Amino acid sequence: MTSALNVVPESTDVSTGVRDTEAMAQGLENMLADTYRLIFKTHAVHWNVEGPMFFAVHNLTEEQYQDLFEAADEIAERIRSLGQLAPSTLSAIVANSVVQDDEKPASAGEMCQSLAADHERIAHRMHALIRIAGEHGDPVTEDLAVARATFHEKAAWMLRSVSKS
Repeated sequence: MTSALNVVPESTDVSTGVRDTEAMAQGLENMLADTYRLIFKTHAVHWNVEGPMFFAVHNLTEEQYQDLFEAADEIAERIRSLGQLAPSTLSAIVANSVVQDDEKPASAGEMCQSLAADHERIAHRMHALIRIAGEHGDPVTEDLAVARATFHEKAAWMLRSVSKS
């Protein structure tokens, strides 16, 4: 192996004015964990939904998992910008997420309600991260958390609306 392939990633100190970059990175790791768990759960609904609402739920969940996938990269890159390493194991993703798997088959309405509840829990976590980012002098993370909270609140509303019978 050449020496270029022997470089091991490591945390680095950054001096951008953000106080306690490790704490900020931990909040972002939680955001990334929630995002990844929700990508999978949303994709599973997309694949498995059936019934009269199939087309609407299938298309809505496709839009949502695509947004979530793009956000995951942005969140991980923010962690790196703070000089910390992004999570690199599924066990870390599972351990740091509030998203829970649905263990049994569900109706289209139940699937949407479950996803909506996940989006609400994540939005709640984003609100806390917004507050913490402001306290730590991190307007970039604050802005990212605002954008993600906005997405999750809108997604929850849409999913709740679709699930009404």
